[in-house]
Amino acid sequence: MSADLALRRALVRRIVAGGALADPALRAAFEDVPRHLFVPYYYEGAPGGRHVRLWGEDPDQDRRERWLTRAYADAPLGTRMRDGDLVSSSSQPSLMARMLEALDLRDGDRVLEIGAGTGYNAALLCHRLGEAHVTTVDLDPEITESARAHLAAAGYHPAVITGDGSRGAPARAPFDKVVATCTVGSVPQEWPDQCGTGALILAPLATGLIRLRVAGPGRAEGRFLHTPAYFVPLRGTGSPPRGTPYTGGLPRESVTNELFRFLLELTAGSLDPYEAHALWRREQRPPRERFGVTLDGAAQWAWLDDPQGPYAWPLRDRPFSPGGR
Repeated sequence: MSADLALRRALVRRIVAGGALADPALRAAFEDVPRHLFVPYYYEGAPGGRHVRLWGEDPDQDRRERWLTRAYADAPLGTRMRDGDLVSSSSQPSLMARMLEALDLRDGDRVLEIGAGTGYNAALLCHRLGEAHVTTVDLDPEITESARAHLAAAGYHPAVITGDGSRGAPARAPFDKVVATCTVGSVPQEWPDQCGTGALILAPLATGLIRLRVAGPGRAEGRFLHTPAYFVPLRGTGSPPRGTPYTGGLPRESVTNELFRFLLELTAGSLDPYEAHALWRREQRPPRERFGVTLDGAAQWAWLDDPQGPYAWPLRDRPFSPGGR
């Protein structure tokens, strides 16, 4: 057995032990698609805030082995740096597995991926659905070029488009599933507009994953998954994520609580942090899955428990009219 195959199988066992990959077709995709082909090099954190580049062609055998072993760790890998900032990565495989399972993929589904990254996620989708059913979009031509090359090396040729992901891919529509691998501040209206009724949209928002069911033209609604998610922001003309507001004066145990940080980001610009904290305490520290998002034409809002209930607020730069549906 080759070293990469043994590492790949060990990775799948770890993901399964964590409760993911119950779908045999998705498990087969993770078992068959070689992740190392999609990360010929990546950056590893080093003391002093530096980054060390590991690559598969390193003349040092120990470093090559380290590169291959970490390529199959259940961890995200930074794959592209620009001016000291991470602009592209290969996500944690177990998180990718949970996201793909949340899409409820069915034979024949047409999937739009926003954020091509290394191409690894698109390869998993190709394995599951066939390359003709997969479209991946990224704003950066260097990213799409390398993703296309990685995919070809693994034997897959989906549609790889260089463009603004917030605009979707109208020429390839309609889609049954849309999955974003970058954080958004609100859901671009073009995504549900390019889907049929009943389609699913899964996107990182406010350190969570929102799963929306399309109910018709311009309408979609759904709740957050339990799973936390941290991705690089969507770049383009779409709405960027909001920064977390100033929290001075709030209890440290609250400010450092991951679920409260989620609420802060979800309500930034709509609720004062102290109002958000009072809500969080009053509702007994609600988990992500109690929150949801509704799209109705140009209006878009987040809510707690009930889209028509008393706790609702607009998402970034979006009109707010939950009572008008």
